[in-house]
Amino acid sequence: MACRISELVVEAADAERLAAFWSEVLGYVELGREDDGSIEIGPPDVGFGGPLPVLVLSPSGDPRPERARLRMDVSAADRGQDAELERLLALGAAPVDVGRTGERRPYVLADPEGNEFRLLPARRRTLPVGTPPR
Repeated sequence: MACRISELVVEAADAERLAAFWSEVLGYVELGREDDGSIEIGPPDVGFGGPLPVLVLSPSGDPRPERARLRMDVSAADRGQDAELERLLALGAAPVDVGRTGERRPYVLADPEGNEFRLLPARRRTLPVGTPPR
């Protein structure tokens, strides 16, 4: 058995805002809060330890752009890439110009605090958890 991503931690100037944004994007719910203001979000009815990673939005008064930043890639689970792009933009994502051209491609976006992520084309085939891709 291989390792899996269990949680992703993102430093945020406004953890509440990012938790709300990523909850809407991923269909996650709030799982808990820590004394330091960190907010953990994850899949409903599963929480930590399930097949999908949880996100921990950790407040930071100094998110430094020169630090390596985490990037998440997402793909639409129940709609086409263009429809999902519209939804993400309506939630507050912003397009990032990286100089690419083409019809179907990953879209590079930024969340409300400028953290970049990519919207990948919808996958045509899903594999059960633990099945290695071919």
